[in-house]
Amino acid sequence: MPHPVLDNQTARRLFLHKHLLLQPGAGPGRTEDLEQVLDALGFVQLDSVNTLARAHDLILWSRRGRYRPRALEDLVARRRTAFEHWTHDAAVIPMPSYPAWRLKFRRDEAHMQARWPALRRDGWHAELDTVLRHISDHGAACSLDVGGQDKKGASGWWDWHPSKTALEFLWRSGRLAVCNRQGFRKYYDLRERVIPEALRNAHLDDEQIIDRAMSDALARLGFATSGELAAFFDIVTRDEAKAWCAAALESGALIEVDVELADGSLRRSLTTEALMDSAASLPEPSSRIRLLSPFDPALRDRARAERLFGFHYRIEIFVPEAKRRYGYYVFPIMRGDRLVGRLDARRDGTAIAVRAFWPEPGVRAGKGFVSGLEAELSRLSHHVGAESLRFAEDWIRA
Repeated sequence: MPHPVLDNQTARRLFLHKHLLLQPGAGPGRTEDLEQVLDALGFVQLDSVNTLARAHDLILWSRRGRYRPRALEDLVARRRTAFEHWTHDAAVIPMPSYPAWRLKFRRDEAHMQARWPALRRDGWHAELDTVLRHISDHGAACSLDVGGQDKKGASGWWDWHPSKTALEFLWRSGRLAVCNRQGFRKYYDLRERVIPEALRNAHLDDEQIIDRAMSDALARLGFATSGELAAFFDIVTRDEAKAWCAAALESGALIEVDVELADGSLRRSLTTEALMDSAASLPEPSSRIRLLSPFDPALRDRARAERLFGFHYRIEIFVPEAKRRYGYYVFPIMRGDRLVGRLDARRDGTAIAVRAFWPEPGVRAGKGFVSGLEAELSRLSHHVGAESLRFAEDWIRA
């Protein structure tokens, strides 16, 4: 029997709907509303780059225009409804997911024990008990508090002093938790002082964790391959994901679907009957022009974004040839259900300075388009505290 086909437009819309990007949200972007946004996304990647605003703040602002950065800190540091750890990178994660992270704690610890002796400066393992004792006796601490006598490394960002390495090891392995940040500096405390008791003591075996991670990933993607599901939270191995998908297909919990890509080819993916039914009644996309973070979860998998949207995007710092063309760091621009260009813009004093906009092939940056882009940047100016917009001469590029 032929597999059902999800045409490209419907696939894009289902994917964006699952990422809360099909239509702008109207909520306040704080407390329970922000918790619902975080749960819908699964996690929000943290990043320190701040040319316009920090990545996590742009991600949440693009879903809730009234969001302000203090609201995310409130979830982690005061409400304790979210916690910080790793997916594919550092992230803020809904607190109800904490029991599933026990498998990641264990696997991360084994990985660090095997790899870090060759990657980190000597002496960090001997500092584990000292760091734990310091935090137990004196309360939350940052790397400066536990490594005052250690000399800072001279060979780069990841050349941590031994106490800092011990601190990160204890956090990644689940014995410590991030309790708050000051600026972008993490403060760590014992997990029992941060994680609610019911979640801290909840027990899931490995099979339950794998089932939960895979099911939750599919609910947030809409359709995916087994490898894409494994990569979503980065808890499950690819072999475990393949086995889970095979069992779910056999039981009828999953179905196979051919997803039409931007170039017209088909890619075999997995979904559910319920998700396919929901795709038939999606709302029309907003016509608003929207600025996205380069770390937006809809774009995290660059290869998937290119297949689905025809949008070849790499953060220019990592791709020299793209850096020469576009500059250091550019923001994806979306209109409706399409990615239509990339923007070079940054804070410059009290202004947002727009250096260049590169429309995608076939996109005409006429007066209406420019007006819509200016409106989006004006909205963003309220978020970042800018007072004006400033456009370079000939900022619209071929």
